[in-house]
Amino acid sequence: QVRLVESGGGSVQAGGSLRLSCVASGLTFDLYPMGWFRQAPGKEREWVAAIRQAGIDTYYADSVKGRFTISGDNAEKTVYLQMNSLEPGDTAVYYCGAGSNILSLQQGNIPDDFWGQGTQVTVSS
Repeated sequence: QVRLVESGGGSVQAGGSLRLSCVASGLTFDLYPMGWFRQAPGKEREWVAAIRQAGIDTYYADSVKGRFTISGDNAEKTVYLQMNSLEPGDTAVYYCGAGSNILSLQQGNIPDDFWGQGTQVTVSS
């Protein structure tokens, strides 16, 4: 049974930083591209960042490029999202997901049980 558990969310002021973690179990971690997504109130879930091949390849949405960094630890089966220079527009529930390939991951085409439960990030101005 696949299980993804996010942690690290919280409330910060604009300009602050947070580091999210997603611990995976029930899957061969280094075979799956992993990604972070977010969903703000009243908006659709959007892809934020992705990583594959033990961190050799990373991908970012334009809205977070230069501010967020995705990384992974295969031994710990954990993917991280370091978020710096946070803005109020980054306020959302952040989810991690595991995909079969990068394109499917970026499109959010992920089976229901390959999503985490989410962690809230709130950025105040």
